Amino acid sequence: MPEHSNHPPTLGDYAIEVRSKNAGPFWVTMETFMKDSAAYAIAADESFLNEAVVADLYRVDAAQVQIFRIPALNVVKISFPRPVTQASLRDRDIHAGQHHVPLAALRVPEPATAEPVERDN
Repeated sequence: MPEHSNHPPTLGDYAIEVRSKNAGPFWVTMETFMKDSAAYAIAADESFLNEAVVADLYRVDAAQVQIFRIPALNVVKISFPRPVTQASLRDRDIHAGQHHVPLAALRVPEPATAEPVERDN
């Protein structure tokens, strides 16, 4: 971790971008764009990021979580059913644009084998 950081490293610290969006009115998809192959290895590690972890973060059924690991792009993509249908009365995030936050905040176990992305603050 950078010397100025005083928080445990998170998945978002190793990613160029973590984003979420609708995958139709019934599904959410999230993508982690990792900065290099070492950072990708952290995100792609099935003992760190797996269906059970995602299910716990988002309170969904682990059997419905889909994880796609794409090493050629240093990307991990995650999809699962939306908790409520898009634009329904109980929908709090119509574009699913904020769903990525718990994933980005997921703590990375030490020791990490990659350097976090340096960000301008």
